[in-house]
Amino acid sequence: MVSWSNALRKTRAVFSTVLQGVVSDGIAVDELTLEELEVALIRADLPPRLVAELIDELEQNQLYGNKSAREVLRSGLRAKLLMSETDPFATSVAPTCVLLLGVNGAGKTTTCAKLAHRAAGQKRKVMLGAADTFRAAGTEQLRMWGERLKVPVVSGRQGSDASAVAYDALDAAIARDMELLFIDTAGRMHTKSHLMDELKKMVRALQKRDPAAPHETWMILDASLGQNSLNQAKIFHEAIPLTGLVITKLDGSSKAGFLFNVQRELPEIPVLFTGLGEQAEDLVRFDADAFVDAMLTPDEGNASA
Repeated sequence: MVSWSNALRKTRAVFSTVLQGVVSDGIAVDELTLEELEVALIRADLPPRLVAELIDELEQNQLYGNKSAREVLRSGLRAKLLMSETDPFATSVAPTCVLLLGVNGAGKTTTCAKLAHRAAGQKRKVMLGAADTFRAAGTEQLRMWGERLKVPVVSGRQGSDASAVAYDALDAAIARDMELLFIDTAGRMHTKSHLMDELKKMVRALQKRDPAAPHETWMILDASLGQNSLNQAKIFHEAIPLTGLVITKLDGSSKAGFLFNVQRELPEIPVLFTGLGEQAEDLVRFDADAFVDAMLTPDEGNASA
């Protein structure tokens, strides 16, 4: 399993040199180091307003405080991240229908399978719905995952009505007394209104079978896209209210700082899971403490506590 430290290696590399100076030299941090840190944090896609607040806190600590620079950074960053305290799979409705949304290439199909793997590991009765009918490869990929995980998959032919597949999946989940149903949807550009309308149609189809469905709507965000992911999430949220976020490809991104802006701009939507690597077990619950610690721990490992 990939560690948080390894997953954030590329982001940490953006400011590793200046970070080493900040966390290793005790309380004193000179003005040049602060300027370098400010630039490096912005390059890691932290929102400029948050960076300005952090630099101000460091300057104030230099004058009046007694904390180490690392402590100031850690508390400042940690305060900006929210963390869901409840198990996202611990729902009172069975089956809970989870609709997975996102743009092309975000990793929805693989994430759908990884969520099923995680839920099955918790002894949940899980079913998958392959409503990405635009791509034959997408449906086949989910079927293969289902066989590997021993999880049933409801699918349709390529080009068939995705809303009908979603309806059939929910109908089957109810009939077979499932606890969780994850429905994979086709990737779509958030700027294309007709594609967003198709998602709304899918929601209406699900509600014909269960007026409360989908019970959860999670968006898959590609960490390598940085701040662009925030813009996507906002538009999807306007079209279909989101209830959770799943961050993918964190290990391949140097822009993990975008997560702070996501939580600033969409504070009502928790980050539920994070992909730290390619294996099924590398999809983990989001841990704000581990995320911040991994950002601030230099690879050399000799930073002061």
